[in-house]
Amino acid sequence: MTTSAIERPAGPGGEPVVTAGSRFRPVPLETHANNRAVTPAHGTAKGAFNVWRNSFPAEHLPGPGSAITVDEVPFRLPAAGPAGDNVRCAGQYLRLPAGRYDWIHLLAAGERRVETEAALHFADGEVDFEAVRVSDFWAAPARFGEREAFRTPVMHYPQHVQPGVPACLWAQRVPVTRRAVLHGIRLPRHIALHVFALTLESAVPSGAVEPASAEAAR
Repeated sequence: MTTSAIERPAGPGGEPVVTAGSRFRPVPLETHANNRAVTPAHGTAKGAFNVWRNSFPAEHLPGPGSAITVDEVPFRLPAAGPAGDNVRCAGQYLRLPAGRYDWIHLLAAGERRVETEAALHFADGEVDFEAVRVSDFWAAPARFGEREAFRTPVMHYPQHVQPGVPACLWAQRVPVTRRAVLHGIRLPRHIALHVFALTLESAVPSGAVEPASAEAAR
């Protein structure tokens, strides 16, 4: 685990501990998890991150359901479940807590370099398409300005643990440029892109009044 990513305790329901007034909202992904990308050293055969069934070593990552922070952005990894531990993107629609946001933060990895688009759905019916770019998980440098969240010292193959071959998880972000209420995101139809966690960020902390709203209330 890199020094930029810190495991933190979760709340009673497994939710990240986010203080009142925070501008961040981690979004649960359990119901959308559909891929097994993390395996223990004694269970490497269950990996299915890519076509070669490589996987990330569980011993070098926070556990399922962990609340973590990367560059001051809180994330929550999906809790353990039979469907998997990440979302392999195939056009799934994620309903989001409605609000005005500036960024969608992703903890993600690509089976190779990924350049695609996500559709942002707003309450007024408008849809914006924004670029999603994520680098390869295979011991690769960041090609799109992401921050390295985790780099493991080994990689799992179906039948063995391979030392000296790192696997990378990246912290990337997608802009929300429209000044309107966002309530959903359609993930890309790109199965080489894997999303492990998603957090929304607004410019105004929760519970605060935006300047325009305050003016209108006078």
